[in-house]
Formats: sequence, C-alpha cells, structure tokens
Amino acid sequence: MGAEREARACAAFYGDAGRCGPGRAALRCVRCLRQFAGSTAKRCRDEHLEEALQLAQALGKELQALGEAEVRPLLRCVLAFQLEAAGSSSAFQKLEQVLSPEDLQAVCMFIEESRLGRHHWQQNMAPLLQRLAHTLSYVLQGQPAPSGTWGCLAVKACLQLFQVMPKDVAPLVWSAAAKNEALQRILGLLLEAVAGKALSKDVRLLAGTALSMLLNTAPQPESGARAALTLFQLMDRAGAEELRVGELAVEAHSIPELDGLERLALSRGLLTCCRADILCCRLEGSTCQACLLLDVLFPIVCTLSKEQKDCHYHCFQVLVLWLRRVQENLPELWHLRGGRLLAEDAKLLQKLTQLVWDNAEAPVEGVSEFIQSSFRVLLEIYHLECQHFEDQERPLYQQMLQRAVSMPWQIKARYVPLCALVPYVGSQQVLDACPMLPQHLLSCLATNHLCPTATELYRALVRQQCSQGQGDVQAELWAQHWLPLLSRALRSPLPILHSNAANHLLPWTLRQLPAAGTLLAAQFSGADTAALRAWVSLLRVQRSTAGVTLLRAEEAARLQACLRAREEGVRLAALGLLCGGPGHSLAGTEERLLREFLPLNLNCHTSAFRQLLQAALRKVLGRLRDGALARLRGKDPREPRGEGVGQPARAVDFVEWLLQLCISSLTPWANYQRKKTALLLLTAILETCTDTWSPERKKGQPPRTMATLLGHARQSGCWDFFSRPNLLALLGCLQDSTNEIRDTASELLVRYFPAAFPETLTPALLRLAQDALSSPRVQEAEAGAVLMKTVLHKSDSSTLKLLALEAKTAQTLTNRSLYFAQHLLRVLQAQLATAQQNLLQAAAAAPMHGVLAALRRCLLQVPEVITCMQTAESAQAWQELLSSLVDTARDITSLLLGALQSQQGPEAEQQVAAPSFADMGNAIGSLIMLGKGQREEEEDSVLLSEEHSLILTCCWVSVKEVGLLLGGLAELLLSSPGAKHLLQLTSLQTAATVFQEILLRCRHWGAVEGCSMGFTKFCAALLNHPNTELQAIPQTILDQGLEALSGPRSSSITRRAAGFPMLFLCIVSGENPAQARPLLTRCIQTLLALATMALPQDWDQTLDLPQVCALHVLQTLVRGAGLGAALLRHATPMVALALRGLSSPCWAMRNAAIQLFSALTTRLLGQKQSSTEGCLVEGLSLPAFLGQHPQLGAVLLAELEAAVPGGPHLRPALHAVLTLLAQLQPGPDDPSSPSTHFLEPLLELAGSPIYAVRAMAAKALIPVVPPPQRPALLLQLAQQLPAPGGVLSHNALHGRLLQMKALLAPNPGTARLPAEALHPVALQLEARSWLLSPAQRCPLVRAAFLQVLTLLPASLSPGFTQSIWDAVSAELGGLTLGREPGCAELQVGAAVLHQTMARFACSEAARLADSKRIHTVCSLLQHPHPDVRLAVLSWVTDGKRAECEELERALRLTLLENLQSVLQDRGNKEFLRLYLEALVHLCRDCPSWSQEASQKLQGSALACVETLLLVMEMERPGPELLSQALCAASLLLTVGFGDEDALLVQRWCMMLEACGRPVADEVLRLAAACSLQTAGTEVLRRCRGAACPWLIPMALRVINMSIHLLQDEDPDVRHEAAGFASLVQHGLGQPGGDGCIFVQGNVGLLSLLQLLLDEFGHHPETFGSLLQHLPQPNLRAIVEDLEADTPHSLYKEDEPNVFAEPAALAQQLLPFLVQLLEKAPSSALHWLQAAGPSVLQDLHYCQQQWSHESATRCWMKALGCAVLRAALAVLLVRAQLVAHALRLLGEEHGAVLGLDCGAQELEQELVLVQGLLAQHGLGSAPQQSPAPAEQGEAHGDG
Repeated sequence: MGAEREARACAAFYGDAGRCGPGRAALRCVRCLRQFAGSTAKRCRDEHLEEALQLAQALGKELQALGEAEVRPLLRCVLAFQLEAAGSSSAFQKLEQVLSPEDLQAVCMFIEESRLGRHHWQQNMAPLLQRLAHTLSYVLQGQPAPSGTWGCLAVKACLQLFQVMPKDVAPLVWSAAAKNEALQRILGLLLEAVAGKALSKDVRLLAGTALSMLLNTAPQPESGARAALTLFQLMDRAGAEELRVGELAVEAHSIPELDGLERLALSRGLLTCCRADILCCRLEGSTCQACLLLDVLFPIVCTLSKEQKDCHYHCFQVLVLWLRRVQENLPELWHLRGGRLLAEDAKLLQKLTQLVWDNAEAPVEGVSEFIQSSFRVLLEIYHLECQHFEDQERPLYQQMLQRAVSMPWQIKARYVPLCALVPYVGSQQVLDACPMLPQHLLSCLATNHLCPTATELYRALVRQQCSQGQGDVQAELWAQHWLPLLSRALRSPLPILHSNAANHLLPWTLRQLPAAGTLLAAQFSGADTAALRAWVSLLRVQRSTAGVTLLRAEEAARLQACLRAREEGVRLAALGLLCGGPGHSLAGTEERLLREFLPLNLNCHTSAFRQLLQAALRKVLGRLRDGALARLRGKDPREPRGEGVGQPARAVDFVEWLLQLCISSLTPWANYQRKKTALLLLTAILETCTDTWSPERKKGQPPRTMATLLGHARQSGCWDFFSRPNLLALLGCLQDSTNEIRDTASELLVRYFPAAFPETLTPALLRLAQDALSSPRVQEAEAGAVLMKTVLHKSDSSTLKLLALEAKTAQTLTNRSLYFAQHLLRVLQAQLATAQQNLLQAAAAAPMHGVLAALRRCLLQVPEVITCMQTAESAQAWQELLSSLVDTARDITSLLLGALQSQQGPEAEQQVAAPSFADMGNAIGSLIMLGKGQREEEEDSVLLSEEHSLILTCCWVSVKEVGLLLGGLAELLLSSPGAKHLLQLTSLQTAATVFQEILLRCRHWGAVEGCSMGFTKFCAALLNHPNTELQAIPQTILDQGLEALSGPRSSSITRRAAGFPMLFLCIVSGENPAQARPLLTRCIQTLLALATMALPQDWDQTLDLPQVCALHVLQTLVRGAGLGAALLRHATPMVALALRGLSSPCWAMRNAAIQLFSALTTRLLGQKQSSTEGCLVEGLSLPAFLGQHPQLGAVLLAELEAAVPGGPHLRPALHAVLTLLAQLQPGPDDPSSPSTHFLEPLLELAGSPIYAVRAMAAKALIPVVPPPQRPALLLQLAQQLPAPGGVLSHNALHGRLLQMKALLAPNPGTARLPAEALHPVALQLEARSWLLSPAQRCPLVRAAFLQVLTLLPASLSPGFTQSIWDAVSAELGGLTLGREPGCAELQVGAAVLHQTMARFACSEAARLADSKRIHTVCSLLQHPHPDVRLAVLSWVTDGKRAECEELERALRLTLLENLQSVLQDRGNKEFLRLYLEALVHLCRDCPSWSQEASQKLQGSALACVETLLLVMEMERPGPELLSQALCAASLLLTVGFGDEDALLVQRWCMMLEACGRPVADEVLRLAAACSLQTAGTEVLRRCRGAACPWLIPMALRVINMSIHLLQDEDPDVRHEAAGFASLVQHGLGQPGGDGCIFVQGNVGLLSLLQLLLDEFGHHPETFGSLLQHLPQPNLRAIVEDLEADTPHSLYKEDEPNVFAEPAALAQQLLPFLVQLLEKAPSSALHWLQAAGPSVLQDLHYCQQQWSHESATRCWMKALGCAVLRAALAVLLVRAQLVAHALRLLGEEHGAVLGLDCGAQELEQELVLVQGLLAQHGLGSAPQQSPAPAEQGEAHGDG
C-alpha cells in the first residue's frame, strides 16, 4: 500500500494546475504504474508495465529536463513500486528502467538488479553494512520465529552484497586499514545462524552460502582456504579459539551449541560458490599435498551421509556438488597430487564408490536424481583420468557392472549405474552380463518407483545400439532384444505396465526407429483384447509422431470396434486416439464415433475412467473452440470452407449436443456414476466454451475473442449454458446423497452462473436449505449446508429481506456475509436451547450438526466472507460474532459429552476419560426416558432403537463438526493479514479447551478423526504465528498431556478414549516441517523414557499403565502421515523399545509393543502395494537398510544372536525381527556387506523347536544371501543333511530343508538359479534319498524334502527322478483310508505329506507330458483317501500351475467319467464343490469339450443336470457350492437336450433367475452371468427358426435375465453378462471381425434388444417380457409422502441395486416396445386393459398437481427427489406407449378397454403434462421419440 500512497502524492504534485511540460510526462508514467499495481492478473500487470517502460523511453528527454526538486517525487514513487515488485525479477527490471540511470540517485535493498543501486552503495557501503548488521541481529534475537522469510531476506541481502560487489567488500575484510566493524558483526551473526540460532533450515543453508561468498573476496587463495579450514575447526570445536577471515575475527564462545547441520550448510556453501583456486590450493602447514576439496570437504561429505538422516536430500546434493567440483578442477588436482586421484588401489576411490553404493537406495523423495548424477559424474571423472594417464585396463567398469547385475531386479539402485556404464562398456556387454535384463525391465515397468530408471536404461541401451548401424540394421538389432519386450508390455493386461510402455518407451522408440512401428503392428493384428489395446496405443503414437490427422477406412472400422470393447483400457486408448489429434477440427468419422461412444460410457463405474474421459473431452472441446475461432477470424485456411467440424456451425452443434446430453444425465434417478461423469463433462464444457475468467488459474483461461464465438452460437439458439433448465438440473444435484455430486454442482453454480439466483427461486431454495439443515440424516444435513453456502454465494438484498422476515427482525445490515453468519448463529443457538431442554427432541428435529456444517462452509469456503472480515467497518461485528460462535461451540461440546457421561455438575467437567459403552447406553436410556416423559425404561433389545441412534448420531456428528469448524477458523483467520485480530486470545484458549474435551472424552473414531483434522490446523496456525502467547497454547497442552500420561489416575485413557494419542499427534504435526521440531523431539524423548520405566509389582489390569499409554502414543505418532522422515531419526530407540516390550509380563504391554513394531516396519520399509496396482515386488535391500540405519542393524543382530538354540526357547521378539528381515530384498554380491553378519544366526535358528520360528527364519534368509552366493550355501546345507540313522534333531533337519526350499524358490519376476550351478546340490540330495522313504518317520520332514526336490527338476538325474516318482506312486497306491503304510496309527503331518506327494505327481506329469504319469494322476482322482483327491483338485484350480494340454484333457475326461458317481455320493460338500469347480475350470475354455462329454457321459449328461438341479432346489447348499452347481449344470446342458427335456430347461431357467436376483449373493449372480455364456448362448442358438418353438419362452427368459444382469451392482457380474451379449452378437453373424470382440455392456444391451426385435418380434410373449422392466410406481402416494410434514427417520432403506436405473432403461426400451407393437399389436391388449386406466389417472393427477401454484409448495424438494422423478419419467414412457398402442389398434379399442379417450386426446394431454413438468424442472420439453438406431443413451455397465 506504500507504493499507492506515493503514487497519489506524486500525481498530486505533478497534477497541479500550475505545472505543465515535463511534469505532464512524469504524470503519465505514474498513471501507468498505478494501473500496473492495481491489476491482479499477471498478463494485465505485464501489459501496463510494458506501457510505462515504452512511455518513459519515448519521453526520456522531457523527463531529463526536470530539476532535482521536481524529480524527487517521481523517484520516491518508482522506488516504492520496486519494493512491491521485488517478488518478480522481470517486473523489477522493467521498473528499474522507467527512469534513466543518471536520474536514479538511490535504490535501497536491490543490489543485484539495479545498476544505480550498486553505484550508490559503493559510495555508502558503511551505512548499508551497519543497517544489515542491525537487521540480522534483530531477526536472530527474535527466534523462535515461526517463519524464516524475514531472516532469509536479511541473509540473502548479505549474500548478494558479497556476490555482486566483491571488489568493494574485499578491502573491508582483508585490509587492516579499511577494517569494518559492522562487517565483522555480520560475520559473527552469519556464523550464529549457521550454528543453529536460526531455526529455519533454509536460512542456515543460505547463511553457509553467504559465508562462502565472503571467502571468495580473498585476494590470495591461500587466505581463503586458511579461513575455510579455521571455520570447520571452529565448528568441530577442534582447538580453534577464534575465526579469522582476513582482519575480521569471531570468538568461539559466541557460537551456540551445534547439532551437525552447520557442517552441511558450510560444505554446501563452499561447494556451491567457492572459487576453484581456493578449493584446490595447498593448505598451509600440511605435511602432504593436502587441499580443501579433497582432504577437508570429502571427509565431511562422507560423515554427513551417515549422520544427517533428516537432511538426506541436501547431503546427497553435497556429494554431487563435490564430484562436479572435482571434475571441473581435475588438472589442478592432478598437479597438486602429482598423479591419479582414482587409481585402482586408491583409498579415495574405495571410499567414494562405497559411499555412492551405500546411499543408492535412499528412500527420500528427490534423491534419485542426485544418485544418477553421482554415478554419471564419478564414471566421467574416471574416464577422463584414464584417458589422461592412458590407462586401458579400467577395472572400475567391470567391478560396477558385476555388482549391479548381481543385485535383484527389484532394487532401484541396480539400474542407475547400468545407465551410467552403457556409454563406456557398450550395450552388448551389459546384455551379455545380464541376459535376463529385458525381462527385468519388463517387470520394472509394472512397478511405479522402478519405471523411470528402467526407461532411462532402455533408452541408453537402444541409443548405443543404434549408433552401431543404419536403417534396417538398426531395426534388426532393436528387434533382436527389444521387440518381445515392447510387444509383451503393450499387450499386458496390467494397466500400469501397458501405460508405462505406451507413454515412456513407445514414442521414444518410434522417433529413434520409425521402422519399429511396422514390426510392432505385425504383432497386434488379432481380435483379442490385448491386441486391440496394443494396436490402438501404437496407432496413437504413430499419428502423433507423424502428424497424421485422418483415419483410413480400415483403421476407422477397427477403432469403432475398440470403442465398443468390453475392457476399459481398450476404450480409453481408442478415445485418446480419437481426441488427441493435432488439428483444430474433427473429421466426420471422428465426430460420428464420439457421438456414439459418449452416451454409452456415461455410467462407467471406475473413477479413473471418468477422469480420463473428461481429460479427453477437454482436448476435443479445446480443438473445436480454437478451430471455430480461427475460422471466424478467417485465419485457418488449412481446410476448404464447408468441410469438417472445424466449421463454427458444426462445432457449435457438437458442443450443444454434448451439453444437452450432460444435462439430461443429471436427473436424480440417475446413478452416481452417470451423474458424476455428466458433471465432469459439463465442467469441461464450461471451462472451455465460456468467457468466465478465473483469476486463481495460471493456465486454461478463455481466449480474448471468446465473445465472438459465443455470440455466433447464441445467434443460432445454442450455447445457453445458464438457462433455467440447466440451473434447475444443477440445483437438483445439490440435494444428492453424495458429497462429490453436491460439491461439484455447487462449484459449477458459483463459478460460472450469474451472480444472483432469480428472485422466484431464492425463497424456495432458502426454505429447502433450512429444512435440510434440521434433518437428523447426515447426508441431508450436509446437503442443506451446501445449499446454504451456494445461496450465500448467489444472494442479494432480497435474500437478506427473506432472512430478516423469517427472524421477525428489522434488517439493519447491508453486509450479506455478516448477516448470513449471524442468522446461522441464531439458528444454532436456538437449536442448542432446544437440546438443553430435550436432547431427544433436538436430535430428531434440530440436531445442530447441519447448522455447524453450514457455518463451516459459509465462513471458510466463501472468499467474500474473508474479504468482508478484513474490512475495518465490520471488524467489531465479526469479532463479536466469532467470540459468540466459539462460546456456543464450547457449550454444545460440554452438553453433548456430558450427556453421554450421564453426569451433571462439576464432576462431569472433572472426568477426563470417555465413558464406557455401558455408561453411554445407560445415559442415552435416561435421555430417552426424559425426552418421552416416561418413568420406566422400555424392555431391553439387542438392536439399538431409533431414538438411541438419533442421540448418538447427533452427539458424534455435532462434535466432529465443532472440531472441523474451530480448526478451520483458526487456520483461516490467523493466516489472513487483515483478520488476525478477529480471534482474541480468550477465544483461542476456549477453542483449545474444546479440542481437549473432545479428544479426551470422546470414543467415536469418526468424531475423533474429524476433530483431529481441525486440531492439527489449529495447532499449525498457532505454532506458526509470531505471537509467543499463541505459540504457547499448543506447547502447554502438550505438557499437560505428557503429565496426564505419566501421572496416577483412576480411569483408563488410551483404551477408552481413542482421541488421547491423537492429541499428541496433532500438536507435533502442526510444527513447521522446514524448521527444527523441538516439540516432536521432546515428546518422543519423554515417551521413550516413560515407556522404559520398570513395571510396578502389582498393577491393575483394568487400567492402562503409563508405559502402555506411551507405547500407544508412539504408535500413533509413527503412523501419522504428516511427520514422515522426521521420525526416522528416532527409529532405532523405538524399535529397541518395541522389542523389549514384546518380552513384558504384562499383556497390554506386549499388545502395544507389537502394534508399535508393525507401525515402525511400515514406516521404515514403506507401504506394500497391492497386486491389483500392478506392482509385482518392491522393497529395500538389506545392505541398503543397514546402511541407512546402522544402529538399528546392531539391535536386530543382537536379538538374533541371543536367540540361538541352547538358550531360552521362548524369545518373544524373535519372530518380529525375522518378519522385518523377511520383508527386505537381497543386495549385491559383496563379501564385505554388513548383511553377512546375519547369516550364521539365521542358519542356527533352523534348529529352533518352534515351527513358526523355523519357517520365518527360512524366509529371512532370502535377503541375507544374494543370488550368486546361493548355490554355495545350498551345497553347504545339502552336505549337512544326515545319513540314515544320523538324525540328531528333527527340528534342525526340518529347518535346514525349509531354508533350502526358500533359497531355491524363485522370487516373482526372477529366474531360477542356473541348473548347472545346482548340479552339485542335486548330487548331494540324491545321496540322501532316504529322507523321502518311510525310514524317515517324520511326515513333515519327508514333505519338506520332496518340496526341495520339486524345485530342482532340471538338475536331478533322470534315474533319480524316476525313483522319486516310483516311490511316490507306490506310497500313494498303498495308502488306505485311516492307515499309513507300515504304521499302526495316524501321524501328525501325514495329510501334508500326502497332499505334497499328490501335487508333485501332478507337476511331474504336466512337466514331462508322459502318458503313464498322466494316467497315474487321473487315477488319483478316484483315490480312497480324501486328502489326495482334494490335493489333485486344488492343483487343477490353482492359477499358478504349469499348463499341459494332454494332462488337462485326461483330467477333463476323468472328471466327466466319474461325475455321475460323485453326484450320487455327495456326502462331502467341500469335495463336491472342488470337483465341480475343477470340471468347470477345465471345460469352459475348451472348444472340443462338448464332444468329449457326449462320449464319456454316454447320455447321462442330462441325468447329471437333473441331479444338480435337485441339489440346488432341495438341499439348500451354500452360495459357493450353489454357484459351482449352476455353472456345472449349465455346461452339461449344452451337451444336448431335446423336446422331451423342456421341463429340465425350464427348471434351469428358474434356478438361473433365482441366482440372478439383485438380493442374491454376489457369487450367485456371477455364476448366473457365467451360465448365460455357456448354456444361454446354446438356448438362443437352438431356438432360432421354427425347429424348437417351445424354446422361445426360454430364450425370452434368458434375454430378460441378461438384461437384469447387465444392470447389476457388481462390475464383475456386468462384465460376464456383457460376454454373453458379445457371444450372441458374434454367433448371429453381426460385425465383430474374425474373432469375437467382447463388447461393452451398454453395446451388448442394445444388441440384445435388437435381437429381440429381429428374431422374436412377432412372438406374442416378447412384448410382455420386455414390459417386466417397466416399473409401476404409485405416483400419488409418492407425492403425498413428499408433501407430508412428517418427522424424518434417521436411516433410509437401502436399495438392493444402486447401479440400476429403471427410468433410464424404460426410456431406452420405449422405441423397441413401439416397434414390437407395430409387429404384433394384439400382444398389447391385455397390458393396455390393465395399465391404461392407471396411466390416464396419473396424467390427470400430474396436470392437477402442477398446473397451479398452491400445489407446488414442495416443488424444490421434488426437484431432487429421485423416487418422484423416476416415477414421472416412467409415467411418460408408459403414456407414450399407451398412445401408440391406441393409434395402432384404433379408437374403438379405447372404449372397449375402458379408456375414456383416444390416441389423439391422450397425446395432447401428454404434451401438456410434459410442458408443465418442464416448467418446474421435473422433465424435459416435449419432443418426438427417437428411433432405435438414433437412441444413444444406453444403460448397463460402462
């Protein structure tokens, strides 16, 4: 504001009437500057500034004519504007040029940009330094300051002074005659800042850079180096008593205590800007050729990387800076040292490589770039040095290559050095060293954090290969290694793998090698989903790289098939291709495809699809808009006029069509998916095609000429975006039950629609909002809050009059924001008064949480409110309102929490802990009795009563809203410059008390979570405020919490109050993450000390011990997402504490310890991703983990060593340690790795007597042993296996075998160990084959030995493999039910052995495809022992088994052959389920299975179907067995049925319909959909023509069932139902390509309806079957219920299927029903007689209801009522159908059927009703019904 004041003074000075000439020129410059300052948009500011600059240059002579007194006001004005423009360098430079340098006399604080400023301060250096010293001293004394901005600017001024004016500063430092005391003071202050007096990390780092700049002024490099060395010695307290920089001296005692960050700041500053001659000069007094860069800075860099874990990013940055400085100064360093720096035996090379490898896996964000740079620069230094010294050996390359390829593929650090090595060793050498590298890169592409490095490595390898040849040679080289990789990635079903390959690999490959496109296209010519997806991605990239805009005919046809495909990925890829063209227009084909695609995809169920759909449409709309604008300007001559959608009329028409599609999809009866998609597309339309300017957005603003296009569109009657129907549609969305729909609709209304609502709407909206605020239903109350916020945004004076009229007060305020807030506060206080009188009544009619939510939204989310708060006129009123609001929130909290405690008076205030469930139940029971006026409580019930739920909901939701409101207010007001005074200290203290009450006395997790969000904002606002009194509030709460945690008490806290640990988390999360965290450190240290205290001798089990509480709080802190890496420095003591707690005699302590350990594991290793996200395996390697946490490694190792056999058997912490180790990954093959210390303890744990320890120790062995070392260790373990009679410990033997099994089992995505390397291991195992024989009495040992042998198939000799097979076959053959061979009784573990043997037999038969072995496996299906049969069946259904067609065929035939006997003897339901599942699994995808079934079953297939139907109908099996029985019966039904089997098919249809009902179990509905694909297609095929007329009703039932399932709630069910529709469409010869392309559910629904019309249109039952999908709602009852003023119940009855849209389906069925009537008019007679009169009655009722104003008092509520809107939509469909039927049948049928009107009268009344409904926003305007071919909107799965 100072610039504006100076501008006014300047304008008054030059605007004096007596002044003219040059003063007028100055006045014009000032006016331009004022326009610059008054603009908010960057574009406008730049324009005005440019105008001022040009004006000053043009009037330069006139301005120079001004005298000194006349020019002084202009100088003051320009300097003031420079101060305000300091944030923009470009703006500042332009301001500096407004006046010429000769006239500019003084510029303050702008040393870097202003030439006049530098000239001035050369003459006034002393006052400047003195002022800087005072400022810096004041800033540092003001610590702890919440923000480092002030200190940062002060240090930056010093830095720029030293950097820009070194010649002027140097004499003041290095000359005794010119020594400056102010500069010496600045030096001391900068040292204090670096040492920690400045809390901000950024300020300390900047101060280190400033000190380095000061050293650069040294006249001699030796002086600077000596000062730098002294600086480090002073910081290390290494004997230096003072720091001398030239003539400046600073005493050591003036430096505060150090924390280690000072070395980082100094070294970073020196490496960033210190002169090279200072870094490389020889240090004085050194006995060797030592220099600052190598001998001082490098040891510091090494130390920093090990100690400063919370500054890992900056530490690695320092390492890269050091490497770059070495690279820049290599000649000087070679000369200094007299030889090489990185010789093979040089310690520097060893330390440097070890440092880089140890930190290569740092999990800190942003470090990966430094890792890449460090490897690259290191190798470049090595390469330059080898070139200089002519060294041809270069062993470092091979060492790094071998170490990198020895690491597992999951380790990110593996690929970074490989990228750096490729230019030096070549791609072929890398591929030879790691033949599996292409497969590993494929796995990396499916893992998010590995994808970037894998992409870089791929590019490096291909780039190096391309340099070896030209043209076809390049393509052949590429295809040899990379064509399979890219083909597999693009065909992959994993979205992440396909996306990464298509976005990162494919475009780069085609740019480098265009010929690769042809090779790839040949791979994607199929019709399967993978080929389609890959083809679309390839075509998209080819079009973008080649700039092609038009699609060829064959491409358009295949693209249309892709747009209709069932898989979302295929459709999205095709849409991206369609929308992402380079031109500004759409071809006719592209527009046609889009118009077909969009209506069919509005109800897609995934959020990602909707977001990508919006992004694609935004591109299209932008292209159309820009093309239309260019054509209107006549600047787009690329297309002839009259062609393409680029023409403005065509573009306008497309946008209008899309707008109407979106608006029609916003009806309340539409499902969430459709409404959300429509809102997203509507947002894209309004963003792109309106001229609404959004100041907060940097990009995406409308073009300046947008008004031209809008005028052109509106001339043709289009683009009325803000029409009344559109407004009403969005207002209806404000009543939706989901937050996403309400908030998006409100945002669109606020952002784009006119400033005020029409006056006719405002009263109804306000009444609706206030009614909704009083609803006990949370969704309705939240909808009322959104409505109220929207009304506030769009309110005007008439709204205030309505509020005043309702409150029966005079309107005294014109400020609508303040008046609105006061109104809501009055409502809240009135509801509080009601609750104080009768809480039950208040919970039902005035529950408070709705008004609290409205206050929160209105005060925090409306920008006008905070602007109003900052005005001086209303400050007092706002302060009073906010104070009253805080007091009211306190009263509400005390009332509700006290009511749940059932205590009155002071005791309720003193009780800290939350009540138990029993206490709350008793309290609520008393409240209910009091509210009802009863004296005796009603009978107890297991279920909560409606009143009980009302009170609970009122209490918890209101408390949650209080927390969110208070926290948001503190955050908003304390961070707004003009509103900080509105919340007084007393109000903030009251709010803090409220938060404490909620968190300590509340046990509802939702309320605690909501309150915690608010309390975190509250604490952050206070801790970052400059007022120390406000900062002290959270600190005091923390102290009180720690005291309460450790002090004695009589009630439990953490167990019964979930919010107590959150109290600590919220406070420490509020600290500024860029500064030190003293509260977090103090909190953790106190908790650690408390948790390690010895337990008392006699503790009360009903109370939480302080030690237990401390563990729970620590766990909460560790799980807190806001603390992040700040907790890692405390990880080691917390892990040690958790491990000790696991051995505690107190159960609560052990329970808390295991929870803490689990949280720490997640924090240390990262959250594991699910397999659905595409991540195969990821994790940290053990060496990297130990390098990052060396002390933690010692703790873990000590626990392992203490648990060796021979000591105590029970080590409670042992299993936790093993679990942590097992989650790590193997590291590189490095004998000196710290992970080798873990090997011996883990091997010794093989002898543990506890099975779980042995099993987990085997898993923990995997990360300890790198793959290259595993063959040797396996051989060692195999040699330790005993000979016959030499078993000393079965536990040790079993543990050894488990360890061998773990080492042999391949990790996901990793190849097995080479067979040659395992041959010695196999020989040792063959020599110990007795372990598999009955001589070994332990079944578990035998099973483990057999599992080990199974993992060595290629290494064992054929004879030994045969002997194993013979032994297994003999034992299984001699096995009888209940007895073991040679055993008198059953043995523990025998079942495991038998199942292992059976699975071994199956695996061997599949591997060798031997007929004898296959026969043996098939015979096992008839084995008398159930374990064997179940094992074989489980192996069949296991998705990980090896595939063998011969074995699958034999098993399929065996299952079919034995099916009838299994069904007859079905005592074991689990066996029957597995048997049927295996049969279905083997038969479903086999084309020839039907012929095999007819041969094997020999006519008994239908008998089996009969038995299965009997099981389903009579025996009431569980859902799993029922689903498998239905699938099996459907399969067998396709074998063949005749006319005599009509009853059987009918029973199957009945079961299909029973399983496919919406209320049925999900697995049953899925089975019904699968059964449609098997038997449903056969039924439709058989009934075509006149061969089987009795099948037509069955076919109609099958199609009806598929229509139901295409609307199912579960996407998997819809997916399978769409498969049925696809098979039907393909089987009828409709377009689908050579193979069957499975279509999307909506496309399949249209094809099924068309099939009904074409194939069954003349059948009399077809019309009636489709009518089943038309609901018959009671319209009158719905309206009466809507208008009745009855109290709300808390819950609504859930719909069984929330995805289904009966009204949408009815609208879609209408044209098909009309055509069916035309084919068979008589089929409608019965329906017309039954439904016609009710349709006419409902039409008359609608006409009466909405034809006069008195009957429409609830029309705004009706606007959002889904039930009513659906009933009206269905009524209109039914009425159109009746009218068409009357027209076809003739007028005489109307009278016969009891209808008192004909077709024409009915149509006229229908048009009238439609018009009335459209006026009230309850329907669309009357229009002609579309034909089926034009019907776009479909229903079903998207």
